[in-house]
Amino acid sequence: MNGKVIVITGALGALGKVVAEEALACGASVAAIDHAPSSLSPTSNRIELGGVDLTDAAQAKKAVDAAAAHFGRLDALINIAGGFAFETVADGDPATWQRMYALNVTTALNASRAAIPHLLASSAARIINIGALGALQAGAGMGAYAASKSGVHRLTEALATEHKGKITVNAVLPSIIDTAANRASMPKADFSKWVTPKELADVILFLTSDAASAVTGALLPVNGRV
Repeated sequence: MNGKVIVITGALGALGKVVAEEALACGASVAAIDHAPSSLSPTSNRIELGGVDLTDAAQAKKAVDAAAAHFGRLDALINIAGGFAFETVADGDPATWQRMYALNVTTALNASRAAIPHLLASSAARIINIGALGALQAGAGMGAYAASKSGVHRLTEALATEHKGKITVNAVLPSIIDTAANRASMPKADFSKWVTPKELADVILFLTSDAASAVTGALLPVNGRV
């Protein structure tokens, strides 16, 4: 990881913060992109680009281009930006399906399209997406979310095929991530069985590393101890 330049979307969220911290600890330079505002001043190995709406292709391109310009190149893109909704198909709002698609698929699509021209100049280019284990078989209340994450899986496979030999493209499929928000929404759950952000970050950064050069088009479940 030492010396690699990594763009992370959703980098100010619960998982994104941990991935960014771990990447920096491994010697990478990080461009943290998020919809939330940022007041952090740029350093030699980290910049934050806040207030970016990645559902807008122009904003995504502007942010990724700024990251590449700041560091002089781009080696990896980690697409963490996304959203979640729980509602049944019959009783839910049809607009939720559009919102889930926008937050989970469109953000990854726009960031990837913006990053690809820069990644093609790298000798070890990587894209890592965040899918969902629950998208392999959706349960009740998971229709809109699972459908959108299935879209992320198919996007991953298509990009991996289109850029084989030039960019490796993989996705990790977590089960429930042990975050404060998830604990609050499921207070009676056994948190010890959930995958931690650190565990998930380790898998993501492995896929970003030189050791994963032969892995592409993979959808890797990360299901903790469920």
